[in-house]
Amino acid sequence: MKSIILVGGKGTRLRPLTFERPKQMLPLVGVAMIECVLENLARHGVTDAVLSLGYLPDQFIEAYPDNEIAGVRVTYAVEPEPLDTAGAIRFAARSAEIDDTFLVVNGDVLTDLDVSRLVAFHHEHGAEATIALHPVADPSRFGVVPTAQDGRVVAFVEKPPREEAPTNLINAGTYIFEPKVLDRIDPSRRVSVERETFPALAAEGTLYAMRDDAYWLDTGTPRAYLRANVDILNGRDGRVVSGIVDSSWRHPSATIEASSTIVNAVVDRGCYVGSNVTLEDVVLLPGAVIEEGAVVRSSIIGPEAVIGSFSVLGATCVVGAKEHVAPGSVLSGDVRLGGV
Repeated sequence: MKSIILVGGKGTRLRPLTFERPKQMLPLVGVAMIECVLENLARHGVTDAVLSLGYLPDQFIEAYPDNEIAGVRVTYAVEPEPLDTAGAIRFAARSAEIDDTFLVVNGDVLTDLDVSRLVAFHHEHGAEATIALHPVADPSRFGVVPTAQDGRVVAFVEKPPREEAPTNLINAGTYIFEPKVLDRIDPSRRVSVERETFPALAAEGTLYAMRDDAYWLDTGTPRAYLRANVDILNGRDGRVVSGIVDSSWRHPSATIEASSTIVNAVVDRGCYVGSNVTLEDVVLLPGAVIEEGAVVRSSIIGPEAVIGSFSVLGATCVVGAKEHVAPGSVLSGDVRLGGV
């Protein structure tokens, strides 16, 4: 089966980490997010994928010059201008000449969804399109999808107020499409699959949805990105990672002084952690430096950033590439340092 991976967004919620790098190229325990996504798809028979690119597309193309990611053959469809989600799907599918049932995945969602089961459900119901659903405590940030008993979607409500949501089952960002859906998408303008295509299909009774309680995480915020890394460290997403010791991971080229305390931490390539440092629920991206006596909790430290000695960083600080935090600094809350 062929798949389209939507990776064209700017990742604005993860700035400053995404000013110079696409969100899906950020590492999760040392491996680019896009590789984690495709690794799961490969387990369910996906052999070919089209990356729908818009923001900093050259970084994907240069990183994978052999057109293969996690065992999946990939091609690239670079949008000439932002086309929104449905427009991006249509553009990528036409570019790859897809003419059979295909899969669409949001490239910033981590899941061990059984894609094979979703495909079988889609064919059993003769659907034009099928959505994977996931239960959440607060559905207000997502597309909410109430269904009939047979799985037919009766409405598609995009980001309703929490108290008005008709269900807690949300659009989980994995879809099965028949090629004829593409004919519904106007190529001359931006079209949203969530706000236009899905509601139109639901109105005609050809949109279905299947609930799944698999691991699922939208990685688009700093807290979620941290959680994704910690989940991988603790084996919750099903990915097997070598080198994890006491729920933390360090790249072989990283240096951690023996007097430091490391809990649920990712210490990536070329990082340095000084003496008497405390790291808890932290991601250090390549080349980051944590100087003596610093305490960093629930924070993301960008490439080659330096956290000065005896600084204290609390939830949820995001320090951009090559930023320097002065010694003795105390930072907490939604702190974002750095930019273009």
